[in-house]
Amino acid sequence: MENLTFDLTRTPLRELNQFLHTGIKEREIRKVTVLNPDGAHSIAAGMNAPIDIEIAGHAGYYAAGMNQLARVTIEGNAGTGVAENMMSGRVHVKGFASNAAGATAQGGLLVIDGDAGLRCGISLKGADIVVGGSIGSFSAFMAQAGNLVVLGDAGEALGDSLYEARIFVRGKVKSLGADCEEKPMVATDRRILADLLQEAGHGDVSPNEFTLYGSARTLYNFHVDNAGAY
Repeated sequence: MENLTFDLTRTPLRELNQFLHTGIKEREIRKVTVLNPDGAHSIAAGMNAPIDIEIAGHAGYYAAGMNQLARVTIEGNAGTGVAENMMSGRVHVKGFASNAAGATAQGGLLVIDGDAGLRCGISLKGADIVVGGSIGSFSAFMAQAGNLVVLGDAGEALGDSLYEARIFVRGKVKSLGADCEEKPMVATDRRILADLLQEAGHGDVSPNEFTLYGSARTLYNFHVDNAGAY
């Protein structure tokens, strides 16, 4: 199995992504390291192979977007839409993630060691997101399925118009969005949370330190009394 290195000061980003999409199918590649990313956009977007990709620095917009199977590590910060529409695999941001991290993600695990910006997990559709720091406002807006775990605080309108996703917050919540409410945490919820904390490298943190939030289910069907919340 080969380990390859690409330096984006020498190799155009388009050439790197083309290789990741087609070239690795012709060779047995275990790991690809990307040097000098310097905030380039769409690094390792559209992956569909079970390999390790290390981005040795900061990534721009939509890094590891639409990821399938790959295990992508970003050693710095990530711009808007990291792991957007991820289907499977794992994306690990060791720094800060900007707005809309994990937006519409349908599967896999997104781990963010630092804070995440606005709209983290917006329209989440089944993936798991674990944030080591705090998240911005309107996170998990219209989240349909999956789990969002926040070890820090959450901003305004958390879980607005939430469907069936779970939100676990260890810190304070500035405000809840429409149809989002605190829920009792049962044994199944604790097991899910404990497993995600362990997988994200926070196995020393107790699930008992978190509060669970979910849908009040008052917006599932239209009612004139709730018209202002739609």
